[in-house]
Amino acid sequence: MAVLQLTGKTQYQIIQLSDCHLLASIDGEYQGVKPGRYLQRAIQTIVNCDSSPDAIILSGDLSQDHSAESYQLLARLLLPLRCPVLVLPGNHDDYEQLSWLAAQPPLVKATSLQLADWQLLLLDTKGDTPAGYFGVERRQELAQRFAQSSASYFWLFSHHHPYPLGSAIDKHGWQDASPFWQLLATEPRVKGLAHGHCHHAYARQHQAIQLVGCPASSVQFCQQHSWQTLDQGPMYCHWQFATDGQVSWQFIRVSE
Repeated sequence: MAVLQLTGKTQYQIIQLSDCHLLASIDGEYQGVKPGRYLQRAIQTIVNCDSSPDAIILSGDLSQDHSAESYQLLARLLLPLRCPVLVLPGNHDDYEQLSWLAAQPPLVKATSLQLADWQLLLLDTKGDTPAGYFGVERRQELAQRFAQSSASYFWLFSHHHPYPLGSAIDKHGWQDASPFWQLLATEPRVKGLAHGHCHHAYARQHQAIQLVGCPASSVQFCQQHSWQTLDQGPMYCHWQFATDGQVSWQFIRVSE
């Protein structure tokens, strides 16, 4: 698996954007909002920051209508960024379109980020249904990545959430996650996992692993058992990884 190495710093700034749900047109509507315009605002906010992030991770569901035009729109929206962008698939995404996207600057074809003592691993949880899938072959590959790495700390990124949230999105959550958690129990260097899919911001711990849900750049899902959306404007997650093993995050809501 390709590794992007970023070295020479004591602290790294990573932006996570998720669940963009773009359509063929920048003015196309999804759940009562225009996700293309929302993502455009989020990217402009990132570009206008005093310091550029070291990298950006797109954690899935980039397209809503699966069209080539939606991925072409995403490529155009990402052009102003001054840092490498990595991408992992969500249940709405198309592998062929993602392969095309990853070849467009500033995207890079990598599934891992090396940040001094940290290694950030991007996991593919896309299956044949909207639910998350991480079968035996993917678990074996992850175990091999652990074994081959000299990193002091790991942080994982996925699209699907690996533990129920008590909300409607759980029916499309990570299926048969127990073997995954058994694998993590054998690797104490794993400090946390961040994901998209749930569309809302949250943080909790499970099995001594920090779980963080990245809010969507499009529309938020309410944390309840019935489906309901909430327009809070574009949102994303700002991460800081320090070489001493410290990690912090901030949920960013883009103002008008």
